[in-house]
Amino acid sequence: MNKYEKQILDTLLDKYEHSKTFVKANRQNQSFSVKPEQILEKYRDDSEYELFRDLNECIQHLESLGLVAAKRQKNGVVVNIRLITEQLDSVYRYIERVPKSDVVALLVRLLSRYQDSNKLLNAYCRHQLERLKNNKQVEYFDGDLMNYRALLEVVSNIFDVESETFERDFSVRILGDSKAFEKLRDKVTALLFKYGDFPERETILADLNIVRNPGHVYFKGRGEISLCGQKIDFSSMRGDLALSSNMLADIDNISVFGSAVVTIENLTTFNSFSCNDSFAIYLGGYHNQCRRSFIMRVHAQNPDKRYLHFGDIDAGGFYILRHLCDMTGIRFMPYRMDVATLKANLKYTKPLTENDRKRLLTLKDSEYGETVSYMLEHNCKLEQEATDLIGNGI
Repeated sequence: MNKYEKQILDTLLDKYEHSKTFVKANRQNQSFSVKPEQILEKYRDDSEYELFRDLNECIQHLESLGLVAAKRQKNGVVVNIRLITEQLDSVYRYIERVPKSDVVALLVRLLSRYQDSNKLLNAYCRHQLERLKNNKQVEYFDGDLMNYRALLEVVSNIFDVESETFERDFSVRILGDSKAFEKLRDKVTALLFKYGDFPERETILADLNIVRNPGHVYFKGRGEISLCGQKIDFSSMRGDLALSSNMLADIDNISVFGSAVVTIENLTTFNSFSCNDSFAIYLGGYHNQCRRSFIMRVHAQNPDKRYLHFGDIDAGGFYILRHLCDMTGIRFMPYRMDVATLKANLKYTKPLTENDRKRLLTLKDSEYGETVSYMLEHNCKLEQEATDLIGNGI
């Protein structure tokens, strides 16, 4: 078998596998053919006689095997090459190609197996099973079944990571190879972002406690922290401090001197935030276990303070706030995430996307309903950084 024979048969099988006949949705018999020029562009070029002869010989050989039928002009020029569908098994065997029906059957088994692993995978797997019924390609499947199974295995386990874990350690635990996860990283984050509820794709893994390097908690403002018996009063410091996740267990005490504790979604805003009477913690989107533990420790030792959250005035910002309250058990109130802030910054607002509207509609009856209704009515959202222009602080 030479390259032209394989190219001819692959092209014909591609047409068959993408047809209604393949999924038995066509009432009439279909035929599948290809023109020689689609295989060899210069087939009809008189100056390329050797190529013309070679391709004709390939077509004749495939005809002799009973795999195709060719229509010719009187001068021997082939008009088209038709697949003999009654010989499909022989065609697949001849070019050593795995039938799509076999691949589909394996994909259905895999998707059915992982469908109930978690809520996100349930949504993803149901959608892919529907795509297969409609003869569409499965998302994030590139033809390698082993890699695809590994992808599903990762996503089925990733929500069970309760403490900060290095990517290589997670990879060994789930896939038995320290480098296997790295190869799947982009597909994992793409799948999680599309079918999950995360504000930013870049921070998804860190939000789920999967990190390349130890995470840090950044904080500043009116307070004092005691580490291994040593006190650090950072009230008079102009910048922020950071503790690595490895140091959190060494905290003896955290005392907040200001009247409020403020979690801040974006780093730019955190850096510009003035802590005259507050203690600020950089949240960085959805909080992971590292930041959550720190926040809960602050609350446990300073329960009498006001707890506020300052984030984007968009669907993602309110989802982050709700997630923060649910996961910490602390009733954070929104700070500058209201109608008044939107009105004061209208020139900096952006229009809502269709996805924004869908997510906001689920929040319309929540405690943030007044702001959400205004956003929907006036087709606007506001990034947190825009309010920095008029100053932020407590």
